[in-house]
Amino acid sequence: MALGGVLPDTTAVNVLVVVAASGLIWLGSGWLEEAAEGLSTHYGLPPIVQGTVVVAVGSSFPEFASVVVTALAGVFDMGVGAIVGSAIFNVLVVPALSSLATDDDLDSSRAIVYKEAQFYMLAVSVLVITFALAVIYEPVAAGAGGTGGADGGTLTGSITRPLAVIPLSVYGLYLFIQWQDTGDYEAEEGPTDVPVLREWGMLVAGLLLILVSVEAMVSAIESLGHTFGIPEFLAGITIVAAATSLPDTLVSVRSARDDNSATSLGNVLGSNTFDLLVVIPVGVLIVGAVPVNFSTAVPMFAVLTLATVLLFGTLRTDLSLTTLEAYSLLVTYGLFVAWVVAETAGVTHVLPA
Repeated sequence: MALGGVLPDTTAVNVLVVVAASGLIWLGSGWLEEAAEGLSTHYGLPPIVQGTVVVAVGSSFPEFASVVVTALAGVFDMGVGAIVGSAIFNVLVVPALSSLATDDDLDSSRAIVYKEAQFYMLAVSVLVITFALAVIYEPVAAGAGGTGGADGGTLTGSITRPLAVIPLSVYGLYLFIQWQDTGDYEAEEGPTDVPVLREWGMLVAGLLLILVSVEAMVSAIESLGHTFGIPEFLAGITIVAAATSLPDTLVSVRSARDDNSATSLGNVLGSNTFDLLVVIPVGVLIVGAVPVNFSTAVPMFAVLTLATVLLFGTLRTDLSLTTLEAYSLLVTYGLFVAWVVAETAGVTHVLPA
C-alpha cells in the first residue's frame, strides 16, 4: 500500500505520489538553501563550507534514513548499493545539470579541485580499505551467507563497530580542516539582523519535508518497480539512487542559478563524503555488525572512483565545467546505467550473480 497503507497501491496513485513528492522536495530544498545561506552569513562561514557541510549534511538525510532502515531490516547490502548509486549520480549528473542550468560555464576553484575533490577520493579509498579489513579479520563463511570463491574462500566480511570508527575518524579530520578554513576566512560585511531562530526553524522544517517526501517517493518507485517487473538491483542502483539524490540535485541547481558555484559543487562532494564516511558507519553502529559482499562492493566503488576522476579532470580544465563537459558527464552516466542493465540481464558478469 502506498504511504504505509493510507493510499491504495495502484500505478496511478504511485505516479501521483512521485509527482507530489517531487514538488515538496523542491519546496524543502528551497527552504534548506535559504536557511543555510542565512546561517552561513550570520556565523561567517565560507561559501565552500556552507556547501560541503551545512547544505550537504542536510541534503544527505534521505540516504541516512535509507541506510538505517536497511541495516535494521538485515539487508545492509541494499543500503550500501543505494549509497554508491547515489554517489555516482551525484558526481556525474548533478554537476552536469547545474552547469546546463546556468547561462555561462559552471565555475570551479582550486579549493574545490585540490581539497574537496581529493578528500572525497580519499573517502572512497578509506571505505574500500574498511571493507577489505572486514573480509580479512571478520570473514563470513560461504555457508553463512558469504560468497564462496573458486578456492572455497569467501569475499564477504562483517563490518563491526571498531571498523566503523575508521571512516568516522576520517570524517572528523574533514570537519577539522573545514573548521580551520572557517577560522582563516575573512567574511564580508553582511546583514546584522539575520533572524537566527527563524533560519534554524526553516532549516529543520526543510530537512523534515525533504526526508518525508523522499521516503514517500522511494516507496512509490519501489512499488512501480514491482508492478513493471524491474529487478530490485537495477531499481536500487539507478532509480532509487536518483530519487534519494533529488534534494542534492535541486539544491545544486538552485545555487548554480544564483551564481553560487562554490555551494553548488561543494554540496555534491560534501554530500558524498558524508554518505561514505558517516552514513554507512552509523548504520553499523546501530546494529553492531553487518555483512558486506566485497566482490560486489569493489567493482561499484571502482566505477565511483572513475566517475570522480572524470569530474576532477573536467573541473580542473580552466577551473570550470563547460557545456560540452557537462554532456560528457551525462553520457558517462548513461553508459553506467547501460552496464547495470547488462549485468541485470546477464549479458556481462563483472558482478557476482
